[in-house]
Amino acid sequence: MKPNLRILFPFAILLALGGFAAVADSPLPLIQAHAHNDYQHTRPLLDALAHGFCSVEADIHLVNGQLLVAHDRSQAKPGRTLQSLYLDPLRARVKQNGGRVYPNGPEFTLLIDLKTDWRTIYPVLRSVLTNYSDLLSTFRNDAKHTNAVTAVISGSRTNTLFAGEATRYATLDGLVADLDLNPPATLVPWISASWGSLFRWRGQGEFSAAEAEKLRDIVSRAHGQGRRVRFWGAPDHVEFWRTLRSFDVDLINTDDLAGLEILLRETKTR
Repeated sequence: MKPNLRILFPFAILLALGGFAAVADSPLPLIQAHAHNDYQHTRPLLDALAHGFCSVEADIHLVNGQLLVAHDRSQAKPGRTLQSLYLDPLRARVKQNGGRVYPNGPEFTLLIDLKTDWRTIYPVLRSVLTNYSDLLSTFRNDAKHTNAVTAVISGSRTNTLFAGEATRYATLDGLVADLDLNPPATLVPWISASWGSLFRWRGQGEFSAAEAEKLRDIVSRAHGQGRRVRFWGAPDHVEFWRTLRSFDVDLINTDDLAGLEILLRETKTR
């Protein structure tokens, strides 16, 4: 029997665009799941989306005028741009899903880690982001216009990065020190910190009362200021993730997409 080409053709188009899974079998979004160094997975962005992640991280270098995604400058390859790996696929998916990354889902976060000095790379990044205003949340006079994706800038940055901009297309990844400075949450919506620089506990054995109180204080202060909390350079296994959840840490940083998805979906169904 010959296949019905009229039926197969639309499905072929969706598969070619990488959008079939998003339309037909989109996973429930996991707002706590953050894909650390997402671009190192087999399918940057797409693997994270297949597991329901709502936040991904892309390191970028400015090379010959292009924003290339890679951990180190020596690993940067032509064609692996911020646009091709992230912004364009996100735009296509948002169009497919009626204005959201996941159908009727929450806002998605694209964490952009600047590996080139911000004075050089940020003007190029801003120019690129302006071309995605249909996709990105924007900010004017510290008022947020929420859209499908919020860009957060990390790495080489300064709290004066957006000086003089009437409209901005990104926010800043904050530091623990920002809890004392208390900048607007529309400027610094979350706090990222190195776990190893603050805590000795590595997810096994007893979590000391003193360190537990320190973690509780960071989370409480951040939430009181309307910010989320993320730790990097942290243990990446189930027991540690469970501890972070018990302390209401908002974003769990992981390289193990499948493992974290299993934990988060398991606890959702209890």
